[in-house]
Amino acid sequence: MRVEIRSLDELRDHRAGGGDLRRAVLVGLDLSDDDELLRAPLDGALLLGCVLAPATRRRADAAGALLFPVIPELPYDVYRSRLYTPAELFAGFDPARPESYADTPDARIYRHSRQQGHHPDPLHALAERLHDHAITEALDEALTGTPVAVMGGHALARGSSGYRDAAELGVALGEAGFTVLTGGGPGAMEAVPLGVRLGAKGDLDEVLDALAAVPSFGADAEGIGRWLAAFPADLPAFEIPRTIGIPTWFYGHEPPNPACELHAKYFANSVREEGLLTVATGGIVYTPGSAGTVQEVFQDYTQNHYGSVGPAAPMVFLGRRFWTEEVPAAPLVQRLARGREAERWILVTDDAQEAVEFLGSYQPDR
Repeated sequence: MRVEIRSLDELRDHRAGGGDLRRAVLVGLDLSDDDELLRAPLDGALLLGCVLAPATRRRADAAGALLFPVIPELPYDVYRSRLYTPAELFAGFDPARPESYADTPDARIYRHSRQQGHHPDPLHALAERLHDHAITEALDEALTGTPVAVMGGHALARGSSGYRDAAELGVALGEAGFTVLTGGGPGAMEAVPLGVRLGAKGDLDEVLDALAAVPSFGADAEGIGRWLAAFPADLPAFEIPRTIGIPTWFYGHEPPNPACELHAKYFANSVREEGLLTVATGGIVYTPGSAGTVQEVFQDYTQNHYGSVGPAAPMVFLGRRFWTEEVPAAPLVQRLARGREAERWILVTDDAQEAVEFLGSYQPDR
């Protein structure tokens, strides 16, 4: 196991405890004025985005350490060590000036990514992949318990009955103590963590009524800003975050929602999709959605079918008529699972409380 060190204090503690730096991973440290901390064997060390004095750099090179430099002129930190918060993504946003969303880090990173095109040059491709790897590491550290995910469409409007249903599902999941993951965008992905955070406070109706004034996000910065400005600024939060969004700048025209306490935001949608389905070790609830949600259904079932990431986990289809008649994915999944362990962990229901109890009955032996 490599030792990973992300602050000068961690490095000082590690060295004071007699630890050397062979095969250590140092991330984002400015050591230009603190050469003594690196006066230790550096064989096989990995230095990501660290600033070194010239003599230290030469010594690290001679010891066989790998040095990944700071990549200049990027609107994001390639080697970041934590997930994003809404405050970080929306820094500089002024609710009185909805168009100011265009100046936020979230919007700037999206524009930069779009400028690189679908096939970025090697430098930017490497930077995005390194960023996404760092996000995966940070997500693993942030997850607690046995997380469950809720999938659903981004087009679900605030003020709709479906949005309310998703929020009430979030209330039930929150009261049951789950850490809840969503795709991090608008619609159902916003309503569920909103419900988790509001819990049984009794002001769900008031919040939903206020949000209904701006039912959906717009097609430009001002429209997104109005959608964002309508969100309550004082939602309760958990001491250890239990609402995590996993969005992507690939679909950057969909803003990340402010209901999630943390966001694991990726550049590569394929990495994001696989990661979201893999870390939801407590199961997944599918609310009505479109092509993206259906894709997630079968990608998730493939993992369960082959046991590629562990035991088969619950798949809950919430909305019987939708999943058996309008978009009949549930019967096909049930047919594929026939005779397998996954079969007993598929539920089709209209009852959110039944769904939560079904998830609660799952005790994976991992």
